[in-house]
Amino acid sequence: MIDTFVDFLCVDARLVIELDGGQHTATTDEARTRVIEACGYLVIRFWNNDVLTNMDGVLLTIVDAMRAGTPHPNPLPDRERE
Repeated sequence: MIDTFVDFLCVDARLVIELDGGQHTATTDEARTRVIEACGYLVIRFWNNDVLTNMDGVLLTIVDAMRAGTPHPNPLPDRERE
């Protein structure tokens, strides 16, 4: 289970969407992304400014990610090994 908060989550699509502002750093975001991806979720990040100024592009990126399929955790989480 992910022990963190995310901005948006679609369990069925195994997709996490993160909106990043100026307080985010590459180091902390990379660590969070690794943890979330290890649980089998795809993480897509957008800068807040992109959402405000390019909503169509953001939505197209999300749709493309959902069409591409979902990642699978490797190895499987303990709860799914049984």
